[in-house]
Amino acid sequence: MDKIVKDVGDIQSRLLHHRPIINAEICYFVREFEEKRGHRESRLLNNLSKMVVETNDQMLPITLEGMNQGMMSNIIKRLEAANHMADRVQQRELEAQQITQLQMNMERLKDEWADFLKEQQRLKEEVDEEHAEAVGQLSTYYSEMKMDLTKFSPL
Repeated sequence: MDKIVKDVGDIQSRLLHHRPIINAEICYFVREFEEKRGHRESRLLNNLSKMVVETNDQMLPITLEGMNQGMMSNIIKRLEAANHMADRVQQRELEAQQITQLQMNMERLKDEWADFLKEQQRLKEEVDEEHAEAVGQLSTYYSEMKMDLTKFSPL
């Protein structure tokens, strides 16, 4: 009976417990990989590692410097463009303010001109009235003188 239990245990472990089989397959795969490829992949990985280290040491600083210069010139160009646009906006705003100020000044000057013309018309009317009055007084004075002359002169 012990023998049967042992055989059933072996069968059960073989059917349900796959770890020894998987370990054997892994060992076989590694052995085949190493023997047939002759550590070619590990050499390739070492070569790639060396190339990456050389690139980091030699090419990366040069590339970063060139990239920084390119980026700086690009940033400077963009900043100059932004400054130019800001100057144009300020100039337009200043022109708009000046136009508004000029329009206000023109309206004020038109009002002052209208007031000036009204004042000149009023002064003209005053002068005309004074002139008409003076002409009337002079006419009266001369007509009185003429009458006085005709009284004194015998004709």
